[in-house]
Amino acid sequence: MNNSETHTSLNFIEEIIEGDLATEKYDGRVHTRFPPEPNGYIHIGHAKSICLNFGIAQKYEGLTNLRFDDTNPATEETEYVEGIMNDVRWLGFDWENRLYYASDYFQELYDFAVELIKKGKAYVDDSTKEEIAEMRKTPTEPGVESPFRNRSEAMNLNLFERMKNGEFPDGSKVLRAKIDMASPNMHLRDPILYRIKQNPPHHRTGDAWCIYPMYDYAHCVSDAIEGITHSLCTLEFEVHRPLYDWILIELGTYRPQQIEFARLNISYMIMSKRKLRQLVEQNIVNGWDDPRMMTIAGLRRRGYTPASIRNFADRVGIAKRENVVDMALLEFCIREDLNKIAPRVMAVLDPLKVVLTNYPEGKTEEMEAINNPEDENSGTRIIPFSRELYIERSDFMENAPRKYFRLSVGKAVRLKNGYIIQCDEAIKDENGEITELRCSYIENSRSGSDTSGMKVKGTIHWVSIPHAIEAEARMYDRLFTVEDPDGYKKEGKTFLDFLNPDSLKVLPKIYVEPSLKGAKALTHLQFMRKGYFNVDPDSTDDKMVFNLTVPLRDSWAKKQGRK
Repeated sequence: MNNSETHTSLNFIEEIIEGDLATEKYDGRVHTRFPPEPNGYIHIGHAKSICLNFGIAQKYEGLTNLRFDDTNPATEETEYVEGIMNDVRWLGFDWENRLYYASDYFQELYDFAVELIKKGKAYVDDSTKEEIAEMRKTPTEPGVESPFRNRSEAMNLNLFERMKNGEFPDGSKVLRAKIDMASPNMHLRDPILYRIKQNPPHHRTGDAWCIYPMYDYAHCVSDAIEGITHSLCTLEFEVHRPLYDWILIELGTYRPQQIEFARLNISYMIMSKRKLRQLVEQNIVNGWDDPRMMTIAGLRRRGYTPASIRNFADRVGIAKRENVVDMALLEFCIREDLNKIAPRVMAVLDPLKVVLTNYPEGKTEEMEAINNPEDENSGTRIIPFSRELYIERSDFMENAPRKYFRLSVGKAVRLKNGYIIQCDEAIKDENGEITELRCSYIENSRSGSDTSGMKVKGTIHWVSIPHAIEAEARMYDRLFTVEDPDGYKKEGKTFLDFLNPDSLKVLPKIYVEPSLKGAKALTHLQFMRKGYFNVDPDSTDDKMVFNLTVPLRDSWAKKQGRK
């Protein structure tokens, strides 16, 4: 499905839902859920699922639950619960009074498991994890039944209750479904439903439980309890669907419809929460909200907007087959949004001093500048102008070619919102490095009232040295150097072998115009001719910090030798 089709036609999930509505399946209801596991911060792949689940419900005047599938106390924390709720809200969605936890249903899940035992559909197995894996064999050969598979109902009930009461150590027993050890679907070869986890305590239920349901069991039963109509899952759960249906059929309960869609894969990025956690725990990045991460927290800190991420999810669309989306599309979406809303400001990242030798010492003028030419309501601001300025070092070339239109000795340029200046002399230090430019300004060439008659082809930005704010810039780039960091497993490499050593460059001393003094964290800005930046939360009254969100143009393809 191409982008135009995404915007003009129904995706296959909407087609299924409209078919269900036409036949009054589920009594004409649409009820979805977003069910994250609180074992880390959510990433942009989850954002696609959030937009889908909440968006589908909104389109068909239905409901969406936010449910935390918190069934593994070893990896789950309240910090992640709060972080995920914050991220969902920030993306622009509200679950209102429909916040749930799988742990809300621990007693019901246990009672349903007892029913399965009574029906002869579940049994307690004393086999080790390794023994169970061996019993299942491979997809091309049938599995072997556990020696504990035919325990009596009474023994299974007794052992399961004793598991719940904490009488057995971790790993000593599990509850397994009794399905088919010869099934070609490995997920139906007597899957584990419950395991023992004495420690750590659960983040909500504490020490009340020491057995916890597996995800496949808790997920489908929780969907049924909540009356979900369409359980939207990523494609890897397609092979789990027969188990989803089997459990609910055997329990004789309400049965939602599971529908799978392709997960989001983005070039040059890792989308596995486990691997994102590895990056954090090995201190390769600076936490879950590191701006190089594809977490929602990281994207927010880098300067991405909710609108840009929702637009990206819409453009990617919903597909049935896995594909890889070019990172350039995500960057296009943020540029498109920030172009409309970000004020233009002047900042010099690699400063070179300019002295206007014929401009009066001590004099300051006020130059008026439009905040955003794309927004007629953005207003204007005042920028101070003085004898001493900083310009970008790259805007001067000592031995410039004929078609070089920026500053060089003997050549002139216009200062944005200011005067035309001409370079007269370049001052060098003892090492031959240029430390200062001596220039002349053309007095009657001020922008908006220019009567000089001079024509120049180049315009550069600047800041007034006496008024400039010294700051730090963090120049972020892609975290990996190859499109598929996971694609080299056969060569004995891991994604860590392809980390980009230049994914973060810190510029400790940049200079920005004084209008930015006191700008709040996460304020979006365009540094003219450089890129889109935002104010990092590390900023203080003494030192402002800016993050590069995205350059004005896609420079990555050029750096990689691509057209």
